[in-house]
Amino acid sequence: MIDVRIDAWRAWAPGLEDAGAWAAWAAAPHPIIDRGEQPACEFVPPMQRRRLSRLARIVMHAAWPLCGDDEQLPFVFASRHGETTRTFAMLDEIAREAPLSPTQFGLSVHNAIAGQWSILRGQRGESVAIAGEADTFEHAIVEAAALLGEGAPAVVAVIAEELPAAAYEGWIDDVPFSYTLALRLSLAGNGPGWRLSLAANDGAAPVTGVPHALRFARALHDGAPLDHPWKTRRWTWQPTA
Repeated sequence: MIDVRIDAWRAWAPGLEDAGAWAAWAAAPHPIIDRGEQPACEFVPPMQRRRLSRLARIVMHAAWPLCGDDEQLPFVFASRHGETTRTFAMLDEIAREAPLSPTQFGLSVHNAIAGQWSILRGQRGESVAIAGEADTFEHAIVEAAALLGEGAPAVVAVIAEELPAAAYEGWIDDVPFSYTLALRLSLAGNGPGWRLSLAANDGAAPVTGVPHALRFARALHDGAPLDHPWKTRRWTWQPTA
């Protein structure tokens, strides 16, 4: 079992950019339509901002306020599919025999967003980029808990996915729209406590429709326990005092 406190959190999805919008959605979830919107990220200098992909922008938008300017905190970036959109654009260039941009290639690797976070924020601490299956969110929490256990006062953990190109339809079926959830986690903060436990799955089917990380965002509003079965694993979230 893992016990953590969520001292602060932020999320982003098309049309849901502030706390009030998320509270309304949590009370009455509705379909989210992705029309390609992205946060402005005006807090990032223009020269650096132009290098940010849509995925990087939604990560920066959600995570930036969770870390103070004078703090050095570990950063965990988690994404099952990462920069799939940027990679697909480069594959298209290869197919058209167009020259590849070294910058675009360098920013397509899975840890690029973690690197951009470190550079833009002046963060000299540890950063981690992970990818897993449909329970990547829980693996990110396990990684963050390990960093807390090693003495970090807090950890910023972010899970994010970008709606893939239409060519991936039928192959990537767990990202109905772009989204991110950013959490500031600690062991002894003032935020609500949550316990994450893992058991063998007894055959329960995974929940589809809303991305799991956003189901957890809804649980943060109503305080209800949350179950996440995936293959042989069954993760359970329980609120604690």
